[in-house]
Amino acid sequence: MTKSLQAKFHAEMLALYDHCARFGFRPVLFRRLVILNGGVEAAKELVFKPGTTGLERLMDAGKTELSMEAAMVRADYRTLFTPLEIKEAAKRLEGTATRERSKGRLTATVTNPKQA
Repeated sequence: MTKSLQAKFHAEMLALYDHCARFGFRPVLFRRLVILNGGVEAAKELVFKPGTTGLERLMDAGKTELSMEAAMVRADYRTLFTPLEIKEAAKRLEGTATRERSKGRLTATVTNPKQA
């Protein structure tokens, strides 16, 4: 893993904030995580977190190509991530094609209606 490739990915993740701001979405927490941990580490953490709405906002704007997930699956950045991380990013992007929404919002659900 080269430092220059990590630096390039980091810069691209920081640029996402500016791209998103152009259409009214400011992912402040994402930007903060990138600044504090670096772009690669932020992506590794966020790709498995449910309830992150950044991809959904980009999907609504028709700009999924600007997403962290889209960058992760690109050939030039694949060496920065594990096969599992790349698979998860690709899965999330596939979900945008079928308009699947995040299932990360915590809600009370009854698993056995007889016990409710």
